[in-house]
Amino acid sequence: MSTQQQTVVDIVPQDEGGKAEPNAPGLPTPLLLDLSSLALTDVQLERISCDNGDLQLELTAKGELVIVPPSGYYASHKEGKLFFRVMLWAEQDGSGVAFGPSAGFRLPNGAVYAPDASWVLKERCESWEQAQEGKPPEERETFASLCPDFVLELRSPTETLAYQRRKMEEYMENGCRLGWLIDPVQKRVHIYRPGAETEVLEGPATVSGETVLPGFELDLQEIW
Repeated sequence: MSTQQQTVVDIVPQDEGGKAEPNAPGLPTPLLLDLSSLALTDVQLERISCDNGDLQLELTAKGELVIVPPSGYYASHKEGKLFFRVMLWAEQDGSGVAFGPSAGFRLPNGAVYAPDASWVLKERCESWEQAQEGKPPEERETFASLCPDFVLELRSPTETLAYQRRKMEEYMENGCRLGWLIDPVQKRVHIYRPGAETEVLEGPATVSGETVLPGFELDLQEIW
């Protein structure tokens, strides 16, 4: 099949050295479906997502549809725990709004991603909401056109580390101030900060929200 004809691409699981990850055999991986020629709108992407509710769908900056299988029992339970911890802190802190894995954001580069958990300063949310109120219904955005201040991604067995790392880098390039990529497979936490090298923690007991999420400390014992 020629390059022009091939539209579905496997993201092959690889470790940091470029070798196949040890847990890769037999596992489903995210697929990229090249729909760049269609230039999907937010409304179209939302309809496709509704028609395929068992799948997680995202859109890359190149217009490729990312298709991820649903999370399994253990991964979905861990995702719920992580979102709950972020939400609980956000409710107590009051300076921003926490979002779960169903919230899609259109980044400045055009990609539409839905982090497993995210947080946005309250004034940024209010500014976006006010902008939508001034538009006719047909012109209002389906996905908020902003990048969260904080994002958390939990790597599940169906997602490759290479894909997750690329996505985390995009968050940082588009304005995110702190990102955590939690990898239960290798018991590591990859911490992303703007303009800094990625910090990798080996099996930490906790991870701190630093100045972005002041006072927030995530206990990882129940994730490992």
